[in-house]
Amino acid sequence: MDTFELDGRCLCGAVRIAATAASHEVGACHCGICRRWSGGPMFAFECVGAPRIEGEAQLAVYPSSDWAERGFCKTCGTHLFYRLRDGSHYAVPVGLVDGGQPWLFDSQIFIDDKPVWYRFANATRDLTGAEVFALYAPPGTQG
Repeated sequence: MDTFELDGRCLCGAVRIAATAASHEVGACHCGICRRWSGGPMFAFECVGAPRIEGEAQLAVYPSSDWAERGFCKTCGTHLFYRLRDGSHYAVPVGLVDGGQPWLFDSQIFIDDKPVWYRFANATRDLTGAEVFALYAPPGTQG
């Protein structure tokens, strides 16, 4: 695995984030929560471990489901991360850290929740919501 470090910050600069990317792969999530949170699909990369955060006094965390949380800046509202509540998985919006890296849009999740009014030309690995829950949800939970 060829990991690399990325740095980003929120719009107002109150929160800075440093993350280790697992790869140059970017995925899109079409679930209703991500679309409501970001105004469209959320494009994110997976982190190796937890990102390092400066300015934690300005960090807010919202429990968006029984098993996941979303972090954002209290001042400007910039989306900083999505994480499983147990801390085992972090995804960071790629726009937060993008510095022209050679990203590869390779996957889409909750493809069955994607609205019909948009589609991407990229050939991607697509997972339904049920497939995502089967892979990642803690036993005994749903959505």
